[in-house]
This record gives sequence, structure tokens and C-alpha cells, in this order.
Amino acid sequence: MSQSFDDISAQLKRRHRKSARLKWISMGALGLAGLFLVLFFADMLVKGLPAFKQAQIQVQVDYSEQASQLPLAAVNEDVRSLVSRGYLRLIPGRMEDDPELLGTTRQEWVLADGQVDQYLKGHHSKLKAGEQAVVDRLVEQGRAELRFNTTFFTSGDSKMPELTGIASAAMGTLLTLLVTLAVAFPIGVMTAVYLEEFAPDNRFTQAIEININNLAAIPSILFGLLGLAIFINFFGVPRSSPLVGGLTLALMTLPVIIIATRTALRSVPESIRHAAFGVGCSRWQVVRDHVLPLALPGIMTGSIIGLAQAMGETAPLIIVGMVAFIPDVTTSFTEAATVLPAQIFTWAGEPDRAFIEKTSGGILVLLTVLITLNATAVVLRKKFERRW
Repeated sequence: MSQSFDDISAQLKRRHRKSARLKWISMGALGLAGLFLVLFFADMLVKGLPAFKQAQIQVQVDYSEQASQLPLAAVNEDVRSLVSRGYLRLIPGRMEDDPELLGTTRQEWVLADGQVDQYLKGHHSKLKAGEQAVVDRLVEQGRAELRFNTTFFTSGDSKMPELTGIASAAMGTLLTLLVTLAVAFPIGVMTAVYLEEFAPDNRFTQAIEININNLAAIPSILFGLLGLAIFINFFGVPRSSPLVGGLTLALMTLPVIIIATRTALRSVPESIRHAAFGVGCSRWQVVRDHVLPLALPGIMTGSIIGLAQAMGETAPLIIVGMVAFIPDVTTSFTEAATVLPAQIFTWAGEPDRAFIEKTSGGILVLLTVLITLNATAVVLRKKFERRW
């Protein structure tokens, strides 16, 4: 039985209403996600930006024989509790390095204790009333202020929040990613080239493809267990080193690079291959001289995104021991090291409130690097991408 015009119009109106509702629901979900993202960044900025400032006070430093034996004697008693213990410990070493300092008295800007730093930033501190009065007096005299925290970028981990920094973690991250790139990139690209351009279509290659796709989706902590079992327990690679961390992350990054490379190879039109075959090129010459150069932008984009993902991983590196306390900057692939995500994880577990801003500051640095890597991947894709 044919429908009347009114019935058809009613059905169209219902469809349009459903489409409108779906549109508004989708826009609402997108707006909610954007709101959460803005709130997240705002919270990180509010908590993290103070980490880039550190309290310093101007005190009189007495480089005496007594100070070389008892560093606390180098400063006056009224400001002694306000000066960072880490700075005082350096005084005997400074006199050894520069003997001319012995017997001199100087006015110097020195690193303040973490509680002074929290007090100047308006946070809760454990300073006593008398110590707060001394700090207030120093501020009025212009002898106490917040300055740019160079220590945060030049020192390693420390149990004192005013002395802690990301230098050792940043170097450990760099060394780990170099190992990851050196292992995962050539193996991933060669595997993808073989599967896409040379391998026959049979059950064996189909099983490999299924396993590669599955490996890209399994939890990252399983790669940590695999790295612990293979690289540390079987091959004896040093625990907590950038070498074992990089090899573990290489296992995790391989499926991402393989899938991205195969996608880039498939985007090259078949006419390119046919034309190369038509002028007498071998299959390897076709791949080397024509297909790979055209697919390189996509390969680079996928590899950068894979490295950015590996840089943000913590779970597999915790399994292989890269959460060690590293006060000095690592300079070797086999020395104990840590990485930025693991360093942030460690700071988050510290009871001192001053480490909260260090945690947020580390997150800001990590987010900046990750956003830069992803932006670089997008720029490379837009610049070198060809449309056929």
C-alpha cells in the first residue's frame, strides 16, 4: 500500500529531528572534551609554572677555616635555617677549588630552603613565626626574591625540592630514544617493505600481519615484562640502563612503525611501479628508487608519532628498573638512568608539597616535547605529502 504525502513528510521530519539531535550530541561531546582539555592545561599551568621560579636570598658568606669543617658556620645564625642545606654542603668544595676564597667574607645570592620558597609563593610552609619574620624583613630589604629556576634544568634528582631538576631524566630520555630509533626504525621499515613489496600472500605472511596488528594493541606493560625476561634475564643487559629501556621501547614501537610504513607504501600509486617495471627496473630498483622516496614522508610521520608515544611510556620502563634515584647526569648507554615520565612518577609520590609543582613542571616540559614532536609530524606530512 503506497504511503501518502503526509506520511512521507512526517517520516522526513522525524529523520531530520534525529539528525539534528545527533549533531547537537556530537557537538556537545566535542565541546565537553575540549573543556576537559582546557581545564587540564589550566591546572597544569597553575601548578607547574611556579616550578620555574625558585627563592633566593642574599646573605653574608664567611669562607673561614671553621666553615670548611662545619659548613653551617659560613652564614649567620639568624638566616642559617633559611639557606638550602645543599648549598651549604658545596662551600668546602668551593674553597678547595679556589683557595683564594679562604678568609674572605662576601655578600652572595644563595639558594633558599624549600620551605622559604613555598612561603614566598604563598603556599603553606613549615617555617616558624620567627623565620617568617626574618624572611619578611629580607623581602623588604630586597634581599629575598623569586628568580628563574635554572637548577630545575641543570641538575638531577634530589631529596631536597629546591635542588631537584630534570637534567638527568632528560639525558636518560634522549639516550633511550636514540636506542629505540636505532633499533626500531630500520627493522620496522625493512619488515614493512618486505611484507608489502616482496612477501607472497600466503598463510604465513597473513599470520605475521595479524600478529603485528595485535602487538600494536596490547598493554605496554607486557613489553616491559618481555624486556625484563629477554634483555635482562637472558642477555644480561644492565638493568635500569638506557640500552635496556631503548630495546624495550623498540619492541613496543616496532608495530607502529611497520603499520605506518605499510600504509605509506600502499599510498604510492601502482602506476609508479608499472612505469618503473616498463623501463626494465628490477623489483628492488623499483622499491629503492621510486616507491621508498615517495613513501618517505609518511614513513617519517609514523616514526615520529611512534617515538612520541614511546617517550610518554612509563609502565614498561618501571619493569626494567628505570625509576632509580639518579642525581648525576647519565653519559653512557649502560649506566643507570631514568626518563622524564618515570621521574614525574617518582616526584608524584614524594610527601613534600614542594614536589607537587615540580611534578607539574615536569609534566609541562614533557607535554611541550610531545606536542612539538606531533606538530613536527603534521608539518612534515603537510609539506611533503603528494596527492595522486
